[in-house]
Amino acid sequence: MSLVNRFCGTLAACTLVSTLASTALAEMKIAVVDTQRAVMETEDGLRAQAALKKHFDKRQRDLDDKQVALQKEREDIEKQKDVLSKQALQARVDKWQKEMAELQTVFVDYNKELQKKQGEMTQPIFQKTMSIIRRIATQNGYDLVVDKQAVPYHRSDLDLTDRVITEYNQTAEAAPAASGKPAAAAPAAAKKP
Repeated sequence: MSLVNRFCGTLAACTLVSTLASTALAEMKIAVVDTQRAVMETEDGLRAQAALKKHFDKRQRDLDDKQVALQKEREDIEKQKDVLSKQALQARVDKWQKEMAELQTVFVDYNKELQKKQGEMTQPIFQKTMSIIRRIATQNGYDLVVDKQAVPYHRSDLDLTDRVITEYNQTAEAAPAASGKPAAAAPAAAKKP
């Protein structure tokens, strides 16, 4: 077989594959979901955020207060640097640097603990959200559901995020009713005379 025939055969095969691929893509049904928003804007996600905020607010205030105190200490050291002896100045600077390093360590530990706690609280919500996304995709014939963070652009009509949040909240409301337990957030029925 000549080189020209091989080239033409390869070109024809590439063209066929390209045509089939573009046809397959044209027939694919794709949707987009902002997974993070879907998890955090469900009723369970909002409750988890409120619980985290309540749990960590006091510690954050303590860290902020310590940071303000260290800033004031630094300013005081700057003001007194010409008045203090070299030894006294160096002692204050060393003490300040040690306290600042300790605060930074506490801050890093605090952030790690916050992230860990957030992960523990949101993991069940994430799992349930993923199952709802799979169910919606299956029921509506979507071939591919992509996280919104992974695509630079999408048409707004392809976004399923609001639908996922709504279905999550509806299944959360239906679950207590199905188990015979009253819904936690359900208002009490008013008695009519």
